[in-house]
Amino acid sequence: MIKAVAWDIDGTLVDSEPLHLKSLILVCEKYNVDISDLPNEYFIGVNLHGVWEALQKRFPVGLKFEEWAHQINNFYLANSSTLITMPHASDIIKELHIMDISQVAVSNSNRLVVDINLAALGVSKIFNFSLSLDDVKIGKPDPTPYKIAAKKLGLKPYEILAVEDSISGIVSAQKAGLVVAALNVRGNHEKAADFSITSLKEMINLITKKI
Repeated sequence: MIKAVAWDIDGTLVDSEPLHLKSLILVCEKYNVDISDLPNEYFIGVNLHGVWEALQKRFPVGLKFEEWAHQINNFYLANSSTLITMPHASDIIKELHIMDISQVAVSNSNRLVVDINLAALGVSKIFNFSLSLDDVKIGKPDPTPYKIAAKKLGLKPYEILAVEDSISGIVSAQKAGLVVAALNVRGNHEKAADFSITSLKEMINLITKKI
């Protein structure tokens, strides 16, 4: 029986990937760094540490990760009014709350971005807690974030349904032992995810009828 839902945020609850990419591109342009050789999908589900690891050699030698990340997050904050929540996200969260299903957010983004995204959803007070990249030693696809979430909830991993839209998130939740629902995930995720959904509207039926 599912007693809690652990939500990914970026791309799952909030259509934030375009703003993340725009923030990255603008900071790259500031340093005359060209990333046009990389497909937009290259960075989906990858946290800032992973992005920096992939791109660091393209930036000036003296630029530190902290300064680079600060610039990206500040641009994200300055343009957060453009964020669009995913269809039905807020309504489903409220409905699950009425059903007495505990809910948490487990994100690969920094705390600033997590708080911005949850504010855009208008459901911050409903969530038991949220975990950001700043709250863990290592992010997804490592299982640590979801293991911490399960421990804080005081539940067995199999009592928690994780909802993810990226391969790295699915792998993280699956390795932590959670039940996993993949939302509109492209690529070979069938072996990792327990369920595949195309709309958040399917969540209620998934919890009440199938699990």
